[in-house]
Amino acid sequence: MQKPANIIYKVAVLTISDKCSKGQREDESGKLIQELVKHLPGKVVKYEVIPDEPEIIKERLVNYSDQIKVDLVLTNGGTGFTTRDMTPEATQQVIERNVPGIPEAMRIECLRLTKRAMLSRGIAGIRGKTLIVNLPGSSRGAKESLEAILEGLPHGLDMVVGREH
Repeated sequence: MQKPANIIYKVAVLTISDKCSKGQREDESGKLIQELVKHLPGKVVKYEVIPDEPEIIKERLVNYSDQIKVDLVLTNGGTGFTTRDMTPEATQQVIERNVPGIPEAMRIECLRLTKRAMLSRGIAGIRGKTLIVNLPGSSRGAKESLEAILEGLPHGLDMVVGREH
């Protein structure tokens, strides 16, 4: 079944990076994600770059879901093994329901491209009527992960927001 052309998902892109938030590195991943979102079809209504601080991450995720009421939040960064990588833990604290199939699909597809895909700790879940997905921070990892799930997202988003089941 084809999606009506007039449905455009509201998307927030949240880059989580100490270096990008301090202006020490350009946020290439966030820009790439914004381009890929157009294929949903989606419109980025909020884009921010913040440091790897769990309380800030949680506050932004709650704000995007509860106040701005976006359909989809795509985070990038903070899914690795360093002590500052806390995006999955912060996300887990704000979601109401886990969606394990999304990160499983990303890792399965990306493992075909690089064995490092097994190192991503990203999760996905639902808060209210918003789907939240953690993507890796590298441009390549973010692109490959998002491409792995892009085709299936519209049906899931329609169910989350109550358009179809």
